[in-house]
Amino acid sequence: MATIVLGENEPDIAFGVELLFARAGHRIRLTTTGPDTLASIQAQPPDLIVMNPSLPHLDGLEICQRVRDDPALAHLPILLLSARYKPAEVAAARAAGANDYLGKPFNNRDLLARAESLLAAS
Repeated sequence: MATIVLGENEPDIAFGVELLFARAGHRIRLTTTGPDTLASIQAQPPDLIVMNPSLPHLDGLEICQRVRDDPALAHLPILLLSARYKPAEVAAARAAGANDYLGKPFNNRDLLARAESLLAAS
């Protein structure tokens, strides 16, 4: 069982992803803004970060950079879920420190497989 911080401001996506991970036996800490997501990560580092790169008030790419710049957090795997899936966005996410990037809409099995792969590698 892993602890996952889920930073997602779209209620339908948040509900579905939270349910998916909970059914797989993981503990979820849901946040809906960038500052809350970063605060949750810093307060109790999770095993995995899954977030929307377009979180309000502090975007996911900035959070990636801050996590990678913090020696206590830099090892954490990060998976971004985005409605924008263009090569430039994927490249920017990887440059900011994301380990993986999945476009919305996504297949639940694919999301779970990617998350489990990141958890196994960390």
